[in-house]
Amino acid sequence: MTTHTPSRRTLLAAAVAAPAAAVGLPLLAHSAAATAQGGFVSVVDWSNIALAAGVTAAAGEPPQARVVSIAGTEYLQLRGRISCDFATDSQLGNLPAAIQPPKMVRGVCPRNNNLGINSTRVEADTAGRVMVYGPQATNKVTWVQLDSFSSVLR
Repeated sequence: MTTHTPSRRTLLAAAVAAPAAAVGLPLLAHSAAATAQGGFVSVVDWSNIALAAGVTAAAGEPPQARVVSIAGTEYLQLRGRISCDFATDSQLGNLPAAIQPPKMVRGVCPRNNNLGINSTRVEADTAGRVMVYGPQATNKVTWVQLDSFSSVLR
């Protein structure tokens, strides 16, 4: 008998495609059997990111973070959109207290298209800081869409 182990790419695709109905269920509502069989568990539900000075949430798209477990692998996911005026590497905000990454995690997120550059690196560190890397004085970042951020925590 052959056992199939899902790749990280498959797990990431499942994390992005997780049904909205499963997201709102509390952790205790899920059985260990569901997790052992590749189930989805919301470890920390969507919580607001505390924004740094000069960073503004887009109307109806507040920046939020959550932690999910898919087949036993935990992911940090972000969503929402911010407006900013970053000319250097800058802090976007801080993760909620319930989310403390055990290591630095990173992802790539869409940003304003300027000089052909349309994405920026976003990182969350062990102190909970969410940083945006890549802006320059001649190529400012004026907005960032966080919905594509999903990174393995453990």
